[in-house]
Amino acid sequence: MTAQDPTALVVIPTYDEAENVRGIIDAVLGAVPAAHVLVVDDGSPDGTGDIVRAVSAEDGRVHLLQRSGKLGLGTAYVAGFRWGLERGYPLLVEMDADGSHPAGRLPAMIDAVRSDDGVLLAIGSRWVAGGSVVDWPLRREVLSRGANTYARLVLGIGVHDVTAGFRVYRASAVAAMDLDTIDSKGYCFQVDMTLRVDAQGGRIVEVPIRFRDRVHGVSKMSGGIVVEAMLRVTQWGFQRRFGRRR
Repeated sequence: MTAQDPTALVVIPTYDEAENVRGIIDAVLGAVPAAHVLVVDDGSPDGTGDIVRAVSAEDGRVHLLQRSGKLGLGTAYVAGFRWGLERGYPLLVEMDADGSHPAGRLPAMIDAVRSDDGVLLAIGSRWVAGGSVVDWPLRREVLSRGANTYARLVLGIGVHDVTAGFRVYRASAVAAMDLDTIDSKGYCFQVDMTLRVDAQGGRIVEVPIRFRDRVHGVSKMSGGIVVEAMLRVTQWGFQRRFGRRR
């Protein structure tokens, strides 16, 4: 790729994020002007797709992948990754639309991958030195820390924030995955992707971030997604321990 090509594709899944989407696009392009943004919208009834379409008409760095209905976070990212791989982006970024992921940390995360050919994934981490959360009740922090500690021990990996959804992948690592076999949602999708990168033998680095809870809109996370993640982590842990392929 040439110096004029985009440094990364930032994939942002949306469903009813009309209050947030323009702000997050502006924040991303302000932090990394050479990046492109792909919003994968699941037919939001609040007009999120229409807002992105209007922004895209004014800025060629912004793209919209409109889907017919609410098909889930994991499938949205997979669709966005396929879109980016087809167009030759060197880095693929996961980022939420709700403002919880600080766009100002994107340059450091991108540099962590670009500066070392051995790094396949950089995770924006809450639970490493320098990382933090803002406005979280104690119960939620204990749950997140506990879930991540459980996953790290059961899976035997050194990642402290394996459920984090703010990530920069080297596109070649994603291209090497069988994306058709990914059927995970929410937290479980993040764990699944981490294991797939780990299986390739590349390095995973964690960049500390200050995570802030959403201000506008409603969280799409459910208890069922948390239960799915814990059951899958336990299953994958047994499979890794006894040498079976995932």
